[in-house]
Amino acid sequence: MSKLYFRYGAMNSGKSTALLQAAHNYEERGQHVLLAKPRIDTKGAHQISSRLGMTRPVDFLIGPGDSARNLFAEHRAHVRYTHDELVGLSRPPADVACLLIDEAQFLTREQVDDLLRIAVLDDVPVLAYGIRTDFLTEAFPGSRRLLELAHTLEELKTICRCGRKALFNGRLVDGRFVFDGDQVAIDGAEVSYESLCASCYLRESGGRLGATRP
Repeated sequence: MSKLYFRYGAMNSGKSTALLQAAHNYEERGQHVLLAKPRIDTKGAHQISSRLGMTRPVDFLIGPGDSARNLFAEHRAHVRYTHDELVGLSRPPADVACLLIDEAQFLTREQVDDLLRIAVLDDVPVLAYGIRTDFLTEAFPGSRRLLELAHTLEELKTICRCGRKALFNGRLVDGRFVFDGDQVAIDGAEVSYESLCASCYLRESGGRLGATRP
């Protein structure tokens, strides 16, 4: 039985870089991998982009209402068919050695359930990379479910501007920290993020944690 892995960390902890390195490691040994990410992550369009400048196209995007397992099955079948067409039947059939998911926090609960099914029922390891919490320190639905289901949890660490370990993700709009807004805002021209330790986060938020409740 294969396993579901969740590798998480604050912004700038090297998640996408680690994913691309994992893909390279598999392929260096002649194995096939599939890369995917949620469609809501518009940064880089159909690519996974690391902050070190490395990029790679994804094999498929997962929309909000999509079945992650069905999409995986379709692309797994394509890998097998393409390999058999190229090498004929003289070699063992190809298969997918691993599924790698970037920005996994944006998946739905049901899609994370599918990742567990892929690992356990389809016997393909799934490596999911993402952040735990949003800019208000609240868990994304995908991350919460991964923390509940994953066989293995691994924290990827980064540091705050003060040198302490960063835990949280502060959102900046036009260079100023904000503590109101939608849970998802992809970084771009106006929106950016900074990894902060608990002390620096509380200093910027005035002691506030979480969303305002009625």
